[in-house]
Order: sequence, then structure tokens, then C-alpha cells
Amino acid sequence: MKHILLPTDFSDNAWRAASYSIQLYADENCTFYFMHAAKLKVSNASVRSSKLSTVMTENNKAALKELIQKAQESYSNSKHTFKTILSADDLQDAIKDTITALKINLVVMGTKGASKAKGMFFGSNTVSSLTKIKDCPVLIVPENANFKTPEQLAFPTDFNRFYGKELEPIIAWSNQFKTKIKVVHINEKENLNTIQETNLEQLKKVIAGHSHSFDWMRDYDNVSEGIKDFIEVNKIDMLAMINYKHSFLENLMNEPVIKKLGFQTSIPFLIVPCDTEK
Repeated sequence: MKHILLPTDFSDNAWRAASYSIQLYADENCTFYFMHAAKLKVSNASVRSSKLSTVMTENNKAALKELIQKAQESYSNSKHTFKTILSADDLQDAIKDTITALKINLVVMGTKGASKAKGMFFGSNTVSSLTKIKDCPVLIVPENANFKTPEQLAFPTDFNRFYGKELEPIIAWSNQFKTKIKVVHINEKENLNTIQETNLEQLKKVIAGHSHSFDWMRDYDNVSEGIKDFIEVNKIDMLAMINYKHSFLENLMNEPVIKKLGFQTSIPFLIVPCDTEK
């Protein structure tokens, strides 16, 4: 039984993400948790605040119930159970606590993509959540993503990291959905150094026996452009990265917007947290 958390702000983007995950796990027993987190700011007028809080709570409960009804009507499936969570905490803390309490296997979030105003690759809520989620994979579903069972998953790496158990969620994903892992190296230099060669050999051992390939995008100084072209040329269905400190993903979320506007993608983005530094 899979336990999948669906944070929602009741937007179209949040529903699109939920819809994607429900279709993706159509053949598996799952409990989906629609969760809305809203921390009410208390004013000095305590009575007024109490009434407002009560109204908001009831409205949010009703909206969550409507989501369950919509999911059941849109995707009737005896394998699926839907539940709701209404939290008074902020979104990031609510997600973190729920992952632990309910043994969540996957968090699925929708996003509008890059925000020119705030200078972020993802929306601010998505970025804030990713920094706090340390023990559960997160699937980011862009606003223009169309559902398709992922046949090919791109895993970009510079081979500067020694991969081990942190790859297990990606391998499990590959096995479950019969998805081919396409390891891609964006070639910034002519040759790999000794450390990169060692890590490459280790990676080969880790994914041996699973559907995979190793691909090179040569003569690219801009990593994001290389990944973007790789996705388009190879008709990639999903992008996967491991979120550790100083990774390309971290740089992508923090670098100026002008650099990353070329890295818009319409495919889902699987992010595996890694809290152990080596």
C-alpha cells in the first residue's frame, strides 16, 4: 500500500498534480491524502479572529471534501482510498510532520514553474518545501504537463558524487513503471578525471540489471541548456535529480532567473532528497 501526500491550495495546478499521480498509480493500492495547510495570522481582535478562523476552517473542510468527490468521480478505482488533512501549521512544517506520522512514500506538488518576479525556478512554496523534505521523494508536476506513463527518465550527473543507496528510489521507480533510466552527462570538459571515472564505474554497478543507458551531451558549457536539449531530442518523460548540497538542482533553484528561463520543462520532475554528505 502506497501512501501519497497531495498538498493543495485548491488551484488548478494542485489538481493537475493530484490527477497525474492518481493516473500514474492506477494499478496499485494507494491512499491519497489531500492536505491543505493554512496558518491563520491572529489579530488583536480575538473574537473576530476566532470567528474568521472558524469560517475558514469550515470552508477548507468543504473544499477538501469536494476534491475527494472530484477524484472519485474522475478516476473511479477500487484500489484507491482518499483522505483529507487540514493543518493549522505552515505548509512546510505540515508536510514534514505528515511524512513522518503517516509514513508517506511520495509527495506530489504542482507548480507554475519559474517566477520572474521572485527569481525562482519553482514557485516559492515548492522551493521552501524542498529544503525541508529530507526523507521522502517529491514529484513536481508542471502546470503544462500531460499525463503519460514515464517510459524514459533522464538522470543528469557530473559524476562528481559517489552514488549508493540514495539512488534506490529512482531504481524502484524504474522497476515499478518499467522506465528506462538514461544517465546523462553534460560534457563541460574533454575528459573525466580520476574521481569521476571511479564514480562512473560505481554508478554502473548500482544500476546494473536495470533498464538504463549512459549518454553524453558534448560541447555544452551551459548545463541547463544541455539537459533541456537532451529532454527534447530523446523524448524524455521525466527528469530525476538527487537534492544534496551544492548539487546542480540547488544551483538551479538559486541562480538568477535570466539563466534558468531556458530550462523550462513540461515533464514531471522527481526529486530525491539526500541528507547525508560524503
